[in-house]
Amino acid sequence: MAFEHKHLLGIEPLSASDITHILDTAESMAEISTREVKKVPVLRGKTIINLFYEASTRTRSSFELAAKRLSADISNFSRSTSSVAKGETLKDTILNLEAMNTDAIVIRHASSGSPHFISTFCTSAVVNAGDGTHEHPTQALLDAFTIRRHRKKIKGLKVVIVGDILHSRVARSNLLLLNKLGAHVVLVGPPPLLPREFSGMGAEVEYDLNRALDGADVVMMLRIQLERQKKIYFPSIREYRELFSLTPQKFRRAKRDAILMHPGPINRDVEISADLADSARSVILEQVQNGVSVRMAVLYLLLGGKEREITD
Repeated sequence: MAFEHKHLLGIEPLSASDITHILDTAESMAEISTREVKKVPVLRGKTIINLFYEASTRTRSSFELAAKRLSADISNFSRSTSSVAKGETLKDTILNLEAMNTDAIVIRHASSGSPHFISTFCTSAVVNAGDGTHEHPTQALLDAFTIRRHRKKIKGLKVVIVGDILHSRVARSNLLLLNKLGAHVVLVGPPPLLPREFSGMGAEVEYDLNRALDGADVVMMLRIQLERQKKIYFPSIREYRELFSLTPQKFRRAKRDAILMHPGPINRDVEISADLADSARSVILEQVQNGVSVRMAVLYLLLGGKEREITD
């Protein structure tokens, strides 16, 4: 099955079959990472730029590992040591990088819509690694991959997403993806961080964490994104912790086999208790591991790798 998209700008343009195709391809990529030699030649000769205008640990590192395991050449771009610090525009930065014959640009940017903007003139494949408060498609894909591995399906599952929904690109991408695959999504958070408008995107909106957790199959906790907040949305961290932090006692309201997720970085004992984050119910580190496989699949599909070479 061919992948008909030139770019991965978000989950919104993808069909359910597109998403399933990426997840199925990621299964093959996961096997590569278990080999003694964790490398296949499918993207040999391809050049990928990691263009990160915001700080990142998991996403940037996993895209770098993904490219290397597919035998692509990759260059990491640092905003602080580039001509951006001298005032160079985003468009000029992209045009100069493309002049070096790049094949794909992975971009993270604080401004929503930046990947869409560069895709209007960029000849390389563009992969959105997070744009402002808009989307983070590969995070949603790796989350779906993790859920599917544990629960064998996504359709019909109750997935509860808790925290700073308003500023979370992870929540938006997950909501779009999970809706397309037939899950029941419940969004939970303080009213100022969870406008009722989200119900129009196909989610159930809830402000009581205990009530939302009843019968949950998956619980995904989100970080409070203080760096994106322009005003105060709740009285104090202490009050937020009391009402919306996940503790073992609260988590018992979910199904006995429910899994716990978090996109990271974790603020321990703020959005989630430390002992719960490290418990057997937590799949947080599996999400990180699966991120490499999913990003391998995305790069492979966008850059036209040959399927037979995966098993070489």
